[in-house]
Amino acid sequence: MGELIIETFSYDGGRQVTVYVPTRPVQAVIFCGDGQLIPHWGHDLKTQPLPATMIVGVHRLADETLRLHEYSPKFDPSRFKAHEEFLMNDVRSWVSSRFGLKLTREHTAVCGVSAGGELALALGARHPDVFGAILSASPGAGFRPTDEITSVMPPTYLVAGTQEPFFLENALRWAIALRKKGKKVVLKERDAGHDQEMWRAELPRMIAWAFAR
Repeated sequence: MGELIIETFSYDGGRQVTVYVPTRPVQAVIFCGDGQLIPHWGHDLKTQPLPATMIVGVHRLADETLRLHEYSPKFDPSRFKAHEEFLMNDVRSWVSSRFGLKLTREHTAVCGVSAGGELALALGARHPDVFGAILSASPGAGFRPTDEITSVMPPTYLVAGTQEPFFLENALRWAIALRKKGKKVVLKERDAGHDQEMWRAELPRMIAWAFAR
């Protein structure tokens, strides 16, 4: 069935990270925010013909404003930078040593939903040497595309619901900007609102696209 492992780090007074560990030898790794949520969806993957995928999620803050400040570089750059360095340095190093993994770009993606979708886009744009794919569901609007940003971004999978027009518009904005740069990008529109059911159902499709292309 796979195992959930929770580790507490000293960052920010004590921040937890939840990891979904598949039963088979790990073939791919996804890093994300919202660690209380996304790693638990790993249990859905066990019956699917997908690469054995580990999901590493840094827990979010309970305060939604502070969560947004950690996930989007627009609002509080210093808080975003601290969270970015924690995920990119401490968490990735721990995953590599704890599980004995060599984290190659081709087998590593960054994922997120809602504000976490912004985080995925931002980290993918800032670390294209680390992440071979960006998986962003219903992204917020704080972090927006520019020519400089889109020129370096890895292949990107976007999804949003037709019943969440604000977030669908944000996803469409990114898709258009990436296509103009000739980047590999997929945009899926689902008959859904801003809800976990749609995001959870999309995750296996995202993984198939990212690692089985």
